[in-house]
Amino acid sequence: MQRSAPLQPLRFSTQTLLLQLAVVLLVVLLSTSVHAWLTYDRVGSDAENQALTLARTVASDPEVRADVLAISGQPGTPPAAELLAGPLQASAEAARTRTGALFVVITDETGIRLAHPDPQRLGEKVSTDPSEALSGQEVTTRNTGTLGPSAGAKVPVYAPGTGAVVGEVSVGYSMETVAQSVARDIGPVALTAAGALLAGVLGSFLLRRRLQRLTLGLEPEEISTLVHDQVAVLQGVDDGVIGVSADGRISVFNAAAQRLLGLPDLSGSRWEDAPVPEQLKSLTRPGTGVAGPAVATGGSNQDALELVAGGRVLVVNARKALHRREDLGWVVMLRDRTELQELTRQLDAVGTMSTALRAQRHEFANQLHTLAGFLGIGQHQEARDYLAGLAATGPLKFPVDQAELLQDPYLQAFVGAKGVEADERGVALRIGPETLVRGQVTEAQDVTTVLGNLLDNAVNAAVAGSSTDRWVELEVLDEPGDDGGTLHVVVADSGDGLAEGTDTEAVFAEGFTTASGPVRAGGGQGFGLALARQLARRRGGDVKVLDRGARGGPGAVFMATLPHTTAGSPATKTTGEAGKEKNG
Repeated sequence: MQRSAPLQPLRFSTQTLLLQLAVVLLVVLLSTSVHAWLTYDRVGSDAENQALTLARTVASDPEVRADVLAISGQPGTPPAAELLAGPLQASAEAARTRTGALFVVITDETGIRLAHPDPQRLGEKVSTDPSEALSGQEVTTRNTGTLGPSAGAKVPVYAPGTGAVVGEVSVGYSMETVAQSVARDIGPVALTAAGALLAGVLGSFLLRRRLQRLTLGLEPEEISTLVHDQVAVLQGVDDGVIGVSADGRISVFNAAAQRLLGLPDLSGSRWEDAPVPEQLKSLTRPGTGVAGPAVATGGSNQDALELVAGGRVLVVNARKALHRREDLGWVVMLRDRTELQELTRQLDAVGTMSTALRAQRHEFANQLHTLAGFLGIGQHQEARDYLAGLAATGPLKFPVDQAELLQDPYLQAFVGAKGVEADERGVALRIGPETLVRGQVTEAQDVTTVLGNLLDNAVNAAVAGSSTDRWVELEVLDEPGDDGGTLHVVVADSGDGLAEGTDTEAVFAEGFTTASGPVRAGGGQGFGLALARQLARRRGGDVKVLDRGARGGPGAVFMATLPHTTAGSPATKTTGEAGKEKNG
């Protein structure tokens, strides 16, 4: 036997629509019922007042009062035929016919009918209690008598002259007539109610469509799941995520983005007014993306923008967010490349030193062969002199003038390797005469990044300069301190200096480069000085321009201050003393 498929639950928007329709229908029915009841009560009250007025009129008629007094003074009650032909019956029927009342009844002091629309009821006791009217009170009533339901009034009849109650007049209007009057009045109310119901239905449908559009057709359970997933993903990833809605407001600014940009949570603020780098905003402007039209239109380009923000090198790209055909805005992604840049610089330094060491290996082998040759032929004095020369100049000879001024082995190796690179490009690297480093470098990675960037830029400037004498001069000084020494680095070159009109602060902006040709996005060019300054400032130091230089040379002079990068400061030795120690 085939099982039937389980019934699918109604969608939330459909449930909301049905609930709204039920509420609208209930409100309309309740309003209509209350209005109908109030109208019915009002028309009934009008009928009672009209009956009271007519009863007073009949009861105050002198002839009626006299006739009732005359009958009440007789022993017993006249026969029905006599009452039918009497003046009271005529007066009562005339009033009833004239006013459209259901009945006009006149009784004596005991409640016996003296006038009644039904002749057969004459001489009988009234069907409703006449005691209140016979006691002298005027009352209005709604009850059901022999002629059916009615709204009426009872008024006492007073004897002429004495004022004694000798009977009553009871007048009633049919409630069926009242209902007909209410039915006539309720017609416009019903039309109004129908119009309100139609408007409510239309409003409910429009609200349902808006709800579906706002929720993208998702159910509440799906929205709840998406919110939990979004929080888990956005707060769990190391990449910064910035969401910009279609109306230009920041909808997402996760913790990683706050950390990378050094900003508080900007959710809810306008994107154009947010204190983020201008390059980020340019990615979301049509036609101004770093990758061209593909970015501006939300294409699938893979190009990225590099910038320095909050002391970090960031790779940023932006993507258009679409759901079906609906524009949801932009998603800006930020990835931290600071450590990668620093490791790349350090790896370049290591590679440079390795290349230099390989280049000098043959010279070292030749020196050993020479020494072995002296010893083999018995030239011991020549061997001693040769060793003394090697001790004075070092076992390896880097193409760096006055390299012996650098006492720190790390600086010797690193600057020597840079000298080999510079020599291959036709640039002489020399150490300034004021160089003096008494401590040992303890923060090799930071020193590598800053010193390497300054030397590379200086070599590039010397190569690109108009001077035929190409050189780069380096001076390094250390200043002792209780919590680590400060390293002062000054680099000058023979290039053409900074271009005329170039702001000395502009060279430290991310993306600034003097390299010929376009800078490839994501290629890492134009970030050396910016990264060096950010790193130095993070340590409490700085990198700045001491001299702009001039065309034809000498070129620009840069100085870097790196606190807490050295340790151990032995007593200062002169260059001569150091040479004597080497010579033994």
